[in-house]
Amino acid sequence: MDASAERVTRPGFRRVRLRTLGLVLPTLLVALALDRAAQAHHSFTATYFEDRTITIVGTVRAFQFRNPHSFVHVQAPDDSGEMHRWAVEWGGSSQLSNQGLASATLRPGDVVEITGNPGRDAADHRVRMLYLLRPADGFDWGNEPGETFD
Repeated sequence: MDASAERVTRPGFRRVRLRTLGLVLPTLLVALALDRAAQAHHSFTATYFEDRTITIVGTVRAFQFRNPHSFVHVQAPDDSGEMHRWAVEWGGSSQLSNQGLASATLRPGDVVEITGNPGRDAADHRVRMLYLLRPADGFDWGNEPGETFD
């Protein structure tokens, strides 16, 4: 191949690479912006008293292992002894999976002790998970480094 043929081929190649970069770069920027928005989807302070904790002891009714947050529904008494179904907010399935948990970690009928931040509206019976213990086998979550969620 002579030098003049190479000069003809190279400029076209550069145009294709620049066009590809022109499409990829904006796509990456949008993806990064969406990731930041997903990470900041809500403030726990708006829903929970982060400066308070409560502990409930009860029976798991359901474990919804999903994104963006999982929920453990627990039948447990309130401070006056009246039974309620509590919605305990936990990390998303992706984050919890990275910490060794799975959809079968908790099953209906498991007795658990959960400590967390109470919801701002007591009538909602909501808790943000900070610590979980299943006394039957000693399984716990929330004591080891990294066992938190956003």
